Amino acid sequence: MSKPLHIVFAGTPDFSVPPLQALLKSDHEVMAVYTQPDRPSGRGRKLLPGPVKSQALDAGIAVYQPDSLKDDTAVQLLRELRPDMMVVVAYGLLLPESVLSIPRLGCVNIHASILPRWRGAAPIQRAIQAGDAESGVSIMRMDKGLDTGPVYLTKKIPLAEDETGGSLHDRLSLLGAEALMEALPGIADGSLKPQEQDEMQATYAAKLEKKEARIDWSRPAEEIERQVRAFNPWPVAFTPYENANLRIWDAHAIEGMTAEPGTVMSATREGVDVSTGKGLLRVTRLQMPGKRAMDAQDFINSQHIQGMLLG
Repeated sequence: MSKPLHIVFAGTPDFSVPPLQALLKSDHEVMAVYTQPDRPSGRGRKLLPGPVKSQALDAGIAVYQPDSLKDDTAVQLLRELRPDMMVVVAYGLLLPESVLSIPRLGCVNIHASILPRWRGAAPIQRAIQAGDAESGVSIMRMDKGLDTGPVYLTKKIPLAEDETGGSLHDRLSLLGAEALMEALPGIADGSLKPQEQDEMQATYAAKLEKKEARIDWSRPAEEIERQVRAFNPWPVAFTPYENANLRIWDAHAIEGMTAEPGTVMSATREGVDVSTGKGLLRVTRLQMPGKRAMDAQDFINSQHIQGMLLG
């Protein structure tokens, strides 16, 4: 058994919490937590701590929130901590080479994909959108590139037929914690050697933008279904309807008679069936602006949508 490590943890959102909790329950010492500055939230736009900060404060751990790690003062403070390792999980700030070189064992990142596939900001959603059969997490030693470092360990899971961005996020967050704890002993004693990534297999997962959530009904129903699932819970797929944007939360592709793409072919308790470039998309949960999301049955009780052209 290797000696317990002195670890600095860097992370910000919910995805980062299970790995931090796993470290706190282990024999390793979390010396400090780095997280992004508090952001305004809610109607009052009050500054609220992020999930990782809240977890760290509850555990009595020192929290640092620099605007950047390129600042000389921030770098010197980290150097004075003399960590064995820095564990980075969805931190949201770039780590310059001056920081990467500080920990004795380097900076280790939990990335939510099977590297080198889906490097970048939105690997979870892009895997669903592309129709991948599996996803997973990679424990990677960070270098100056974007998710280009050598990989210590990869764990894979199959994607469910109804997988959403939210469900895969939660599953990979837990899997990342498991993979981290599995990898740490081998990283610590040098027995786990990181493997260089195959650059020829690399793909890029671009950051999500609200504008790409608009549904193009000329696309095949299967593609639109994946878009709906990938963008749930954010930014949520939508289509123009009666001078507003109708948000589509749940839908699945079915076979049936089609017409001009975007035409609502039927609206029943089973769902709102919309013609696409290939097949029908059965929408089962939707939301009007200012209203709650509702099942198709409740929606059609208040909206006459059959025969309308969406988009």
